[in-house]
Amino acid sequence: MNVGKTLFAQVLEFLPWSTFHRIVTRYGGDHRVRTLTCSEQFRCMAFAQLTYRESLRDIEACLSAQTAKLYHMGFRQPVSRSTLADANERRDWRIYAEFAHRLIAQARQLYAHESFGVELNETVYALDSTTIDLCLSVSPGRPSGSERPPSSFTLCSTCVARFRVSFTSPTASSMT
Repeated sequence: MNVGKTLFAQVLEFLPWSTFHRIVTRYGGDHRVRTLTCSEQFRCMAFAQLTYRESLRDIEACLSAQTAKLYHMGFRQPVSRSTLADANERRDWRIYAEFAHRLIAQARQLYAHESFGVELNETVYALDSTTIDLCLSVSPGRPSGSERPPSSFTLCSTCVARFRVSFTSPTASSMT
């Protein structure tokens, strides 16, 4: 029988929670919140990402299947789908964007002197894009005369790193 923390809680222990709480305070993320704090919302979304959950219903079903372990994962009470939906809709997105930037800066410092296996002199961009469906009633910037506003958009996140270039392509060397 496990009497300690879950693996999920152990992984999230490495996050700078004091920084996260400072950011939440700056944007008033937990102001007048009774049930689902910003840190619990972050834990829900991190759990969803790590376990490949595809919807709020899927997140709720997976978390409610192990209600006895929720406290050890960092949740004060079971998470309902409507509460998570309200939090995702109403919370300031800048909280999570600023926290992500802080995590990226921390990762850059940790791996600045690590060998990448390939020596590059130029900047390398790693792009990750995700298509997000939009609700038409809250779609900002849609033309007022438009009958069909865009129903989705592509979110692109960029990770930039500097490397030294000094490798030759195997196909280029075999052609000469």
